[in-house]
Amino acid sequence: MKAAERIGRTIDLFYRWPFDRILSRELFRYAACGGGNMLSDAVLYFLIYHYIIAERYLDLGFVVVSPHIASLAVVFPFTFLIGFWLNRNIAFRGSRRKTRTQLLRYLLSVAGAIALNYLCMKIFVDALHFWPTPSKLLTTVISALYSYAAARYFTFRS
Repeated sequence: MKAAERIGRTIDLFYRWPFDRILSRELFRYAACGGGNMLSDAVLYFLIYHYIIAERYLDLGFVVVSPHIASLAVVFPFTFLIGFWLNRNIAFRGSRRKTRTQLLRYLLSVAGAIALNYLCMKIFVDALHFWPTPSKLLTTVISALYSYAAARYFTFRS
């Protein structure tokens, strides 16, 4: 049995009441994969920030990068590829598009999610003067809805 099949079956063990009444199996798998990818992002960020970047500024010669931004830059390719693999092989298995096409579309949808996060935070915090933490929570919900729609109807469309 392949790793994707094992992961999918493990996720499906939790697809019971009340989830099976309110979410499709695809959406449930997408949420589980997204949660797993978020967890891997947090763990990788912690390890890279504290042990590889070691909380130091990174001097690239033409620019000095702060440790938290350098850590984000190092973590991004890993979580990008993990997220793509999880979505392609577990959440949206029905798509028959070429991997290269899906990867390019996934990159575009992730870029859209990043831009949407930035735009929402600027609007909520700077323009509407909402508190940052509730703004981030609302932004995360909006971004998750966008990301699911982009994956379902654009990146991994059957």
